[in-house]
Amino acid sequence: MDALAFDLKSITLAAGEGSYLTRAQRHRGLQLIARELRGLGFKLPAASSLKPKHIEALVAHWKTAGLSAGTIKNRMGWVRFWAGKVRKAGVLPRDNDSLGIPDRHSFKGNRARITVGQQLTALPDRMQLAIRLQMAFGLRLEESLKFRVSQADTGDAIALQASWCKGGRYREVPITHPRQRALLEEARALCGDGSLVPEGKTFIEFRKEMEHATWRAGIRNMHGHRHWYAQWRYQTLTGRPAPAAGGPTYERLSRAERAADYRARMTISRELGHNRLQITDTYLGSRFAPKGGA
Repeated sequence: MDALAFDLKSITLAAGEGSYLTRAQRHRGLQLIARELRGLGFKLPAASSLKPKHIEALVAHWKTAGLSAGTIKNRMGWVRFWAGKVRKAGVLPRDNDSLGIPDRHSFKGNRARITVGQQLTALPDRMQLAIRLQMAFGLRLEESLKFRVSQADTGDAIALQASWCKGGRYREVPITHPRQRALLEEARALCGDGSLVPEGKTFIEFRKEMEHATWRAGIRNMHGHRHWYAQWRYQTLTGRPAPAAGGPTYERLSRAERAADYRARMTISRELGHNRLQITDTYLGSRFAPKGGA
């Protein structure tokens, strides 16, 4: 392990931001980047030696290697974390566009999924609750497994603790439907003050069990439950289906409807934990019809 790799290890182990999984991925990612820099001929004496030329070399290397825009953006997220910890945030441009990294948040078909019936009942009770929480509140799998009703329920919303969420970003999701309230009471009755992870098991152990169980039950895309929530919220907020579900795009909306579309997308983005309008295209469909389309 060279000096840079050792520095980055110390930084990531000392940082408390994010869930266990986020911290582990960040650590592995930064160690990979340290090896890549070494392979590119850079021998940084310390993490604080980061310079714009290192960023440019990494991005060029990733593009040459044929990495997807999403993978490159994930790696840039780790680099931004590194730069922030050594007070060198200024060596990176404010946005990835300046580095020629394309937008990954394009619509690739409707991925919304609702799991009910035999597929759902084939799972143990806690796993069923995890999936139902995903659909009812747009939670990621990790968030649903770590969810504790006693900590989250504020009466008119659920408050997701930073340690449960991707990137360590606290957020709130409103309780707007009686079925959401009923689901929370089911979770409270089953788990008490605890999470969905059973006593005597770690989060990682139970997550792996759930991944195997859902696969056996024929459930292939749990992330699709977040898409389903987003589209349900969009219809609730605007009174019409999202473009991904066959609703009209921006060009076919009235002035008032366009304003409602914008407000709904911003609301849903916050509830999903993204806070950026363009990401909602992935869940709701693009605001605009494809060029050359009807």
